[in-house]
Amino acid sequence: MIESFVFSEGRPVSHNLEMEALRLARADKGLILWIDLTNPTPEETKSILEILFEFHPLAIEDCVTLSELPKIEDYEDYLFMIVHSVDITAEKTLKISELNLFMGKEFLVTYHREPIPGISVLKDRLVKGTGQQARGADRLTHQILDHVADSYLPVVEALTEDMEQVEEKALSGMGKEDLSKRILRARRRLSSLRQALRPQREVISRLARGESKLIRALMLPYFRDVQDALTRVDERLQGCNDRMMVAFDVYTNRSAHEANEGIKVLTALTAVTIPPVVVGSWYGMNFRHMPELDHPHGYWMLMAITLSLMIGMGLWLKFKRWF
Repeated sequence: MIESFVFSEGRPVSHNLEMEALRLARADKGLILWIDLTNPTPEETKSILEILFEFHPLAIEDCVTLSELPKIEDYEDYLFMIVHSVDITAEKTLKISELNLFMGKEFLVTYHREPIPGISVLKDRLVKGTGQQARGADRLTHQILDHVADSYLPVVEALTEDMEQVEEKALSGMGKEDLSKRILRARRRLSSLRQALRPQREVISRLARGESKLIRALMLPYFRDVQDALTRVDERLQGCNDRMMVAFDVYTNRSAHEANEGIKVLTALTAVTIPPVVVGSWYGMNFRHMPELDHPHGYWMLMAITLSLMIGMGLWLKFKRWF
């Protein structure tokens, strides 16, 4: 689907133009053009990326091919960026969506296969006339990247809440099977988030340092603000990682402690049964002359000795706190 907005003096003046009107708007240097491609067909992709804007073939190839890592390329007349937005689905799973941006001096083209909440919110505001003014493509790019950075906050909040619950269960020793699954799921989420976030910070950092002539000086503080937001998110993710490692250590130590306790009980039971095993083995030998066997009270004496040894062994283990 192709959706377009045309801005004049920072305000939207046209919405969803036909292809011929888009060519005229593209040629008008006084207008800012934003075209958003949401899961476009090959024909729509070709008509916008190849025919209307004539982007570099390598940039188009990177755009239509899924990439796990963010990147930024400067093609002099425009910047090509790959960033990732995140979201938590209704099934409580992590969803990472790729967003491709072509930013020129007077145009912005966004390409994504799945709806991205930040872009949807921005488009709704523009349609309703409540959006911020966009006097340049860099301003519009900042608004989109700001929404992308904000998309990490609910995910980090959910991950932090999950870590708190994992810590409580790890300390209480309840739900061990569920706990191991939650720790593994949290580790996968954390790894995916940091893999998407850290290179993305470098992308925003290059914009914030003003390395491109397409970013106006007045916009540099805004991009630095986005960079700071991503830095705070990364620091919180580092905190989640530390808490996860502590919870994992507590879980493994508790599991090892419980296994040791079980071994101690089995060892104690084995030790208590040693006296009857020894006595039984001794008097089970096939010797003809064993004086104790002829004693009138030999059976009861051996039983008393065996029980005394078992009780003594049990008291000794109790003294050593084996059970």
